[in-house]
Amino acid sequence: MTGQNLVIRRAREDDLRNLVALFADDAVGGHGDTNDPEAFEDYLRAFHSIDTASHEQLFVAELQGEVVGTFQLTYYRTLAGRGAVNLRIEAVQTRSDRRGQGIGAKMITHALEEGRRHGCKAAYLTSNNARTDAHRFYERLGFVKSHAGFKMPLK
Repeated sequence: MTGQNLVIRRAREDDLRNLVALFADDAVGGHGDTNDPEAFEDYLRAFHSIDTASHEQLFVAELQGEVVGTFQLTYYRTLAGRGAVNLRIEAVQTRSDRRGQGIGAKMITHALEEGRRHGCKAAYLTSNNARTDAHRFYERLGFVKSHAGFKMPLK
């Protein structure tokens, strides 16, 4: 397990190439992420949109100066639940050579602490059906499979 040297902090623009590499290395995600330099402007625009939004936060996990993980948080209010604020955890990635070292658990713990700090009623996340190891990981952390998720491409 990774020691106390893991730092979880807000992502900065200079982290972006490392974050893109994390997503491009994900064979299961199927999001079309790429290290192609021509795509970098798309990532840069997205980063600035997330970074300036009051209801979104992008984090990195850093170990000895290297980005080894990331996750994104979105806070949203619903009319159901008497106007509850909920937390959505997205884009959880640990660098492939660093999996199994406790980094993911620390990132999720940090995400849940942020949700509590923002007064969230519940935390939600989705995970690709093919990620059975990730499902066991989330269940070990206390998440419950309570809903079925659906997706429809709009382009």
